[in-house]
Amino acid sequence: MTQAPRGAGIGLRAPHHGEILARRPLLAFVEVHSENFFAAGGPLLALLERVRSLSALSLHGVGLSLGSADPLDERHLASLEALVRRFEPALVSEHLSWSSIDGRHANDLLPLPHTREAVAHVAARIGAVQDRLRRRILVENVSRYLDFAESEMPEWEFLGEVARRSGCALLLDVNNVQVNAVNHGFDARRYIEALDPALVAEYHLAGHEATPWGLVDTHASPVAAQVWALFEHALATLGPRPALVEWDADIPTLDVLLDEARRAQSALDHALRDAATESPA
Repeated sequence: MTQAPRGAGIGLRAPHHGEILARRPLLAFVEVHSENFFAAGGPLLALLERVRSLSALSLHGVGLSLGSADPLDERHLASLEALVRRFEPALVSEHLSWSSIDGRHANDLLPLPHTREAVAHVAARIGAVQDRLRRRILVENVSRYLDFAESEMPEWEFLGEVARRSGCALLLDVNNVQVNAVNHGFDARRYIEALDPALVAEYHLAGHEATPWGLVDTHASPVAAQVWALFEHALATLGPRPALVEWDADIPTLDVLLDEARRAQSALDHALRDAATESPA
């Protein structure tokens, strides 16, 4: 396993593969969707070998369906295990959601009810994944557009309980916090302040779209001003952690992504300076 990155990175997307290799931009890390690299060989794995020589690597999964009532997918786990063994990434993450039931898959990351039963269920499954991979993974809070009547606790408490019970770390998606706060009427800063800093290992930043019905998590635009402000609050409250800019649709030029990463890096550098100033001599 390579050492965890300390700065900002971007998601590696197909339109930028050649340019990343040619320009070799200075990035703390790059993130790829794990499932895109499950093949046993071929040009994509060769590309990933070259990219890994330039920056630390994060594997971010979208298909493990941690919250499903189906058994964990053995083929998926085996492919993920092989990828982790081959590339020894700095970070391995998944989503606190479900996307399959009765063997049928939805093309979405669906939320879970915030119940004690759900905590126990998903924590056990995360534990099984960590045992299989022989490493701690990160789980990400997801955007959601409904509430469950059965929920027994607020989202931030559910997230923390899952992490504590399973022993995993948190990938805090700041954009998703903002989206859910607006859509469900809670205080985004209170969410941040309620989390245990020891559990948070990474941040995600992304764009969203405002609609008459609320905010939609699109990953198709620059990070919004409110999300940048919430990110700075998270840095001051929880501390500096590696931060990843996601952009998955209407993908812009590489320079636009690098500008977003530079802004994230600037915020991280400022937080690190503040932390150093506040530390006792």
